[in-house]
Amino acid sequence: MAYCNELVAGKLRRWEKYLKEFRLPAWEDIPDFGLYMNQLTDLLRQYLDYLPPELKEEQFITAATINNYVRTKVMPEPLKKRYYREHIACLLIILSLKQSMSLSMITQLIPVSLSREELRETYTAFARRHGIAARCFIEQVRAMAGPILLHGDGNSEISAERTEDLIEMSAVMAGFARLLAEKLLLLEGKTLENGGEIERQHT
Repeated sequence: MAYCNELVAGKLRRWEKYLKEFRLPAWEDIPDFGLYMNQLTDLLRQYLDYLPPELKEEQFITAATINNYVRTKVMPEPLKKRYYREHIACLLIILSLKQSMSLSMITQLIPVSLSREELRETYTAFARRHGIAARCFIEQVRAMAGPILLHGDGNSEISAERTEDLIEMSAVMAGFARLLAEKLLLLEGKTLENGGEIERQHT
């Protein structure tokens, strides 16, 4: 494998700039006049424009996907084929989390039975945490890619000298992050008294 460090560094800087400026819309800014499916998918693609141009054909926001979420009761049904603020907010959470979590786990975080007010609170908190996570991610990438970005001394244990190293570390960390989220979800409702247990360290 051969990578041009200059090209990779440029892409990383653009990604960093994009994430620094990216914000999920505030609840009040989400349209509430009822969108038809083609309007909905266009809007969601604007809100969640994560994919670089090279991967646009791998579109993850489709009418079929949304219809499946409705059919499997992951989100509320549209009203007369129109989608309102609560539908769009649900989809923004689902589509953001779907990159690293299964649908069954996502429904534990946002049950379809939430009232409009509960969903507003849930979405607002999620959008805030989304921004915090993006900033943490930026710092993590800057630390790992120091030698590629030509900053720092490159002596840190997590510094990646080559793009291949950065790819592998990013993939492994993504796997650990997913496992952590899943493990924590499995603890819902459990205590040490009712079945939860702390694994004992081997001595």
